[in-house]
Amino acid sequence: MAASPVRGRIPRHSLLSLLRCALESVDGRRAVRAALIGERGAATRRRAFAIGKAAAAMWLGARDALAGALEGGLVITTAGDDAVLEAARAAGAEVLTAAHPLPDTRSLAAGRRLLEGLATLPEEVEPLWLISGGASSLAEVPRVGVTLDQLRAVAAQGLATGVPIAELNRRRAALSALKGGGLTRALAGRRALALFISDVPGDDPSVIGSGLLAPVTGDRIERRIVATLADALRAVAAAAAVEAPLAALAVHVEPDRLAGEAGPAGERLGRTLCAASPGLYVLGGETTVTLPAAPGRGGRNQHLALAAARELSGRAGVALLACGTDGIDGASGDAGALVDGGTWQRILDAGIDPARALERADAGTALEAAGDLVHTGPTGTNVGDIVICLKLC
Repeated sequence: MAASPVRGRIPRHSLLSLLRCALESVDGRRAVRAALIGERGAATRRRAFAIGKAAAAMWLGARDALAGALEGGLVITTAGDDAVLEAARAAGAEVLTAAHPLPDTRSLAAGRRLLEGLATLPEEVEPLWLISGGASSLAEVPRVGVTLDQLRAVAAQGLATGVPIAELNRRRAALSALKGGGLTRALAGRRALALFISDVPGDDPSVIGSGLLAPVTGDRIERRIVATLADALRAVAAAAAVEAPLAALAVHVEPDRLAGEAGPAGERLGRTLCAASPGLYVLGGETTVTLPAAPGRGGRNQHLALAAARELSGRAGVALLACGTDGIDGASGDAGALVDGGTWQRILDAGIDPARALERADAGTALEAAGDLVHTGPTGTNVGDIVICLKLC
């Protein structure tokens, strides 16, 4: 996990350590293994179908827990951690990669393969579904008369205009034969177990992955949520209690989820932090960014962090870390950013106008110049975004 070194009194390494603890607490492999380990000796034979950004890690967790009772399966995910993908293949999974956040022809092929795998599953083998965020674009079967271009246009328009994820998933489901309970209907009443890593408000299986396995009349699916944003935030608070030099600070886990436009949200957080009592403030959710015609580099976490940096500018003892738990922030290879009271000036010193960068949705370029980007690489999870705010004095 790379970022710039400690500056002044800000223990940047400690904030990054808290992020690592959060990611470990909701790791897909660990969460699924813990959920299934008690079933190792069960006679039920299962085949695992994993879809989403955390699919490969979740499939490996099922393999860890069920051993020989797991008879292969299918992993549909993004290209990313080659070692994890290869480990899943070596353990017996068929691995397909497709596009995110917009579906492509590989997504259509993955959707067809998913239905083929279900149709040819022996009656005595129970399907195990492993669903995480990102599934919406990775596996798709359009409704009759709907084209790939239409699917892409709906997703692109929603992302560019900052449509909340629940509404975007509703629009996707209207065009899809898989979403909105379509996969549940394809099971035709067959018994199944479904484990979810949630990246949506309310942790509702009807929304996760655009509701691939949303409940329908007569289904026999047991649904369990195995990792959530709340789990990650609690892990940050627990780690902060023993992380020097943060252990002496009060820790506040904010109950309200981040939402709305990233720029105004970052400004509000920055102002609130400047006025707050010393402590560590932990919150999460997902903001949005309404993109200009020709956006630059970055994502919602970088945009939020840069907007906050303007409010923190010139102040000592304040910092804000904003990262996506999937390790991907927008169309970039970075997870987010860690800014402090010197960030804004460092960007100016590098010859970049940070205010203009915000206008152009080019926060990544500005934050790279400041040395404030955070890179985690693939994380094996996806529960939304985490923001950790620090006030030392």
